[in-house]
Amino acid sequence: MAAEEKEFGLGEGPAVKASVSLRAGNIRAVRERVGRRGFSAYVDAAVERQIERDLLEEALQANENASGPIPQVLRDEAADLFRAVKTAPELQEGAGWAGHEAG
Repeated sequence: MAAEEKEFGLGEGPAVKASVSLRAGNIRAVRERVGRRGFSAYVDAAVERQIERDLLEEALQANENASGPIPQVLRDEAADLFRAVKTAPELQEGAGWAGHEAG
C-alpha cells in the first residue's frame, strides 16, 4: 500500500511527492523567503495551517449553531485585537525576529 493511501493524521506521515499548480507570484514569494530547498516544507506547513483554520471555522460554526451568534461587541473586540497584532512593528516587512524570545 502506498504511503498516501495509509491513514495518517494531520501533519503526520512520510513526505510524498505531489504535483500542484500555484500562481507564479506565490512561487516567487515562497522562494524569496525560503529558497528552493525549503519550498516543499513551507507549502506543506501552509496546507496544514489552512486545514487547521478550516477545522476551527467548522467548530466555530457548530458552536454558533448550538449557542447562537457571537455578540457583535465581541466580534468587534476580536477584530480590533487582530488588527493590532497584524500591524505590530515586529511583524512588518523587513523586521526580523532576532532577539525575540518565546516566553
